[in-house]
Amino acid sequence: MKINLKKFGLLEALVILSVIYVVGMLLWTVSTRPAVEAKANLVKENHKKVVDFINSEINQCGSDQNKMTLWGDPCNGEWISEKVVKYINNNLNIKNPFSEDVKVKTDPDPRIKAEGKAGQSTEMGVIFVMSSNFLPEPGSEWIVGTCFKSPCVAAGNNELTSIYR
Repeated sequence: MKINLKKFGLLEALVILSVIYVVGMLLWTVSTRPAVEAKANLVKENHKKVVDFINSEINQCGSDQNKMTLWGDPCNGEWISEKVVKYINNNLNIKNPFSEDVKVKTDPDPRIKAEGKAGQSTEMGVIFVMSSNFLPEPGSEWIVGTCFKSPCVAAGNNELTSIYR
């Protein structure tokens, strides 16, 4: 088999380098996918844990309005978002695979933080609880959101849950 290198030019070199790049990127994606999925699943579990915890407190308070919540607010009163977040961070064993120091925090609009709209930076793996206090009136809404995969604005890369009292 004879290879004629005289006809091997810049275009042929560019094609070969492109093929090498594409194959390399495919191999890299395949090798890192399980780690990315494990991180995303952990963040989803954390999100569910926070939502289930708050819903559990709502149910507990529904049966006895004179009780106190685990974080110290009266069941029949306003729930202070900062106290709820502090309790969750100290007691629920939430782990953020993207950051050691930030787990759960408050934000005026968790939708923007979870979806990354309008050029807003997102904090991957952080669970955002609405910073306005949870009012005692029936139908009061609290939003919990998180981003677990980049880009956050893409469908399926974030979780948003509305919790009602």
